[in-house]
Formats: sequence, structure tokens, C-alpha cells
Amino acid sequence: MSMDKKAFFKISYGMYVVSSGGADKYNGQIANTAFQVTAEPPQFAVCINKQNLTHEFIQKSGVFTVSILEQDTPVKFIGHFGFKSGRELDKFADIEYKIGITGAPVVTQNCLAYLECKIKGSADAGTHTVFIGEIVDAQTVKEGEPMTYAYYHQVKNGKSPSTAPTFIKDEKIELKEEKKMPKYKCTVCNYVYDPEKGDSDSGIEPGTSFEDLPDDWVCPVCGVGKDEFEKID
Repeated sequence: MSMDKKAFFKISYGMYVVSSGGADKYNGQIANTAFQVTAEPPQFAVCINKQNLTHEFIQKSGVFTVSILEQDTPVKFIGHFGFKSGRELDKFADIEYKIGITGAPVVTQNCLAYLECKIKGSADAGTHTVFIGEIVDAQTVKEGEPMTYAYYHQVKNGKSPSTAPTFIKDEKIELKEEKKMPKYKCTVCNYVYDPEKGDSDSGIEPGTSFEDLPDDWVCPVCGVGKDEFEKID
């Protein structure tokens, strides 16, 4: 019997920005595999790809922060931290953040609450490392509903980067029959533009066909232009 990877989609996750660094060198990334592991002392774990710059910063500094994102977080914000590399740009430029008691940055934009952790241990998970940290500070920024991974996919139509621990290479895009307007998929990040939903974060009304999108419209997740999209057959 072959493995049914669709079973993985039944697992619940949240959406977070995990950040680290120090001495004016910061980086952060989107993570969904993050969870509390003990109550006394309070400890939190995050799973980070070894190729990511944030992984390097966590190893060097021994600390990390976790910003819990609100449900209304724009897809562009998630794409900024999830599909762009800190080796190519300063992810914290024009982003609301503060320096926490650990010396690591805390993203406060689109954030409901945050945690600051000092590394107590780690586990090698092959392509990823599971970092376990003791929570040394936790603060509520504002009230609201946290974004779940399911909401990001089903409502925001978001996708996972290839370095995410939950990424499934063979994920199929299911199409409903008798669609009047075709969908288009970004060849870079696999975001799907659905004319029936439009792109509210970019001011695109539902019912706008891909052909009628402004020439300067870009993928709300990774920022590439319309020429990087392909029609879904």
C-alpha cells in the first residue's frame, strides 16, 4: 500500500515568524512547525531548514523569537518572510519590529503575541533542525484570531516554500469543473490566481480575469510578474 500524503493535511499548524540574530544582523522566516513542548519550565520548539539563514543565526546566537501572526496578515507579508532570502535583502527594512531582551529581533507587525527563547537543546531532523528553547519572555501585542496553516491555504490561497518541513512536492491542484475563467499558477512559488476570488490584498476584485490584471500586478506571495504565470489546464 502506498503512503497517502494527503493524511498530512489533517495535521493542524499555526503561522509564525521565527527570527534570530544580534549585533545589527537580523533575519526571520515563516514557520508553521512551532509548538510548546513543556510547561515547567516553559519550553518551545521550532523546526528550521538547515539551508536557511535563520538557522545559521539561531546556531550562532543561541536565541530565537516567535511572532504569532494574526488571521488578517496579508499574503505579501508572508511571502516577504517565506519566499525571499535574507542573504539577498534586509527583511527587516520597512518592517515593524523591536529588539527583545535576548537581543534578537521581534516582528510586531501583524503580530498578536510573541515569545523569546534561549536554546536548551536541538535535534537533527535530516534537512531540518528542531531547536528547543526555554521561554524567557512572552507578551501579548493585541487581541485577535491567529492565522492557521489551513486558513492560509484555503482562504488566502497561499503555498509552502520548498524548504518548509510540510512541503509536499507532488501536491496536486484540484480544479472544479465548468470554470468560466481559467486559473493561473505562479511557476516560482506555485501560488494560484483564482479569478473568482481575485486578490483583495492588491485591490483586485473577485471576478477579474488574469488577462484583465494590471500589467504591474505581481504575485502576492513571491513578487514575480505576470510573465512568470502559466495557465492551469
